Amino acid sequence: MLKTLRDAFRIKDIRKKLLYTFMMLIVVRLGSQLPVPGVNRSYFSTWFDQQNNGAFSFFSAFTGGSFERMSVFALNITPYITSSIIMQLLTIAIPALEEMHRDGEDGRKKITAITRYVTVGLALFESVAMAIGFGRAGLITNMNFLNALSVIVALTAGSAFLMWVGERINEKGVGNGISIVLMINILSRVPQDLAALFEQFVSGKSAAKAVLAVLIIIAIILLTVVLVILLNDAVRKIPVQYAKKMQGRRLVGGQSSNIPLKVNTAGVIPVIFASSLMSIPSIILSFTGKTLTGFWGTVVGMLNQNNWFNFSQPVYMVGLILYIALNIFFAYFYTSITFNPIEVADNLKKQGGFIPGIRPGKPTQEYLDKVLGYLVFIGAVGLMIVVIIPIFFNGVFGASVSFGGTSLIIIVGVILETLQQIESQMLVRNYKGFLSE
Repeated sequence: MLKTLRDAFRIKDIRKKLLYTFMMLIVVRLGSQLPVPGVNRSYFSTWFDQQNNGAFSFFSAFTGGSFERMSVFALNITPYITSSIIMQLLTIAIPALEEMHRDGEDGRKKITAITRYVTVGLALFESVAMAIGFGRAGLITNMNFLNALSVIVALTAGSAFLMWVGERINEKGVGNGISIVLMINILSRVPQDLAALFEQFVSGKSAAKAVLAVLIIIAIILLTVVLVILLNDAVRKIPVQYAKKMQGRRLVGGQSSNIPLKVNTAGVIPVIFASSLMSIPSIILSFTGKTLTGFWGTVVGMLNQNNWFNFSQPVYMVGLILYIALNIFFAYFYTSITFNPIEVADNLKKQGGFIPGIRPGKPTQEYLDKVLGYLVFIGAVGLMIVVIIPIFFNGVFGASVSFGGTSLIIIVGVILETLQQIESQMLVRNYKGFLSE
């Protein structure tokens, strides 16, 4: 990794892109410290301390603490992520959007434009809800129409600006802009979380216990990172052979290729979907200030990750089983809308390609369905192992940190993706230099 970055900085064009990306990320972190005018910045800090359901830790990590500080980037890029997911789902459900998606670059530009409008709409809706809901409870110092409007405008503009930053990084920088902004937000919380772990498990302990705690923490983090890298890079390559055919007087074709199927085809999307769905009841109860008891209180407690490994109350483990089931379901669901075996089989047949030992057409589709089913299950199980390791130690030892398996998947995935893009740009430049000579 370091060698790739060192070689990249020696190339002027790539060095400019890297510096541009770095400067934009500085702007993101500076904006995360800029307060929204007219708000009580200590309100959310106090409010977060009163929450014991853990439903907002996921959101706090994604915003890099901007939500707790109530900065102009409090909503961050979460509206864009939500709108992107909505558009992906609607592309399958609405024929007009599906047609746009197949139109190539022009169609994708139209979908991107629609995604921008949906992002601004979601940011506006969330800003209004926060200004009204939290404003009356003390978030806005002097609650009136103008002050509420200034908060709504600031939060909506902050989210739209971050979307613009992500697109500028795509255009003039390196890597996927939105993913990089999300990664830097998560990374900004890591020093604070490590300091909390140090205070909880190392500070004030005997030398032997302190060293053992440090080694365990490092081992858990390294194990999770290694598992994420293996999960991210794991690919099943389906061999494809193309038949020979006559073109004029020449015999062409006969070459071999492959269809790369990633083991973790859905990425971190299933975790985001499942976590968001299970946190909705707790978030609604937090907004309303109500506390449920009895049967319904137990049900809500099952949805709280902090209770899953509370062995004194094993009934809460039902929530963990539900969480695993939701992740497996969303892994299959998301894969089904992003990879179409029927379309792949038809394209292979049209191009004269076939999988050795499998007849073209429907048998190829059935074979791809079967292989994909195995891969999705393996990927979902691997994803669950990565995500549950930090949750287990958080529950057993009370190591409450904002970063976990989901955050590490995002961090490692974005770093690997960015490095691959840098290497590909260096390779393209070498080819251009060779051809120009």
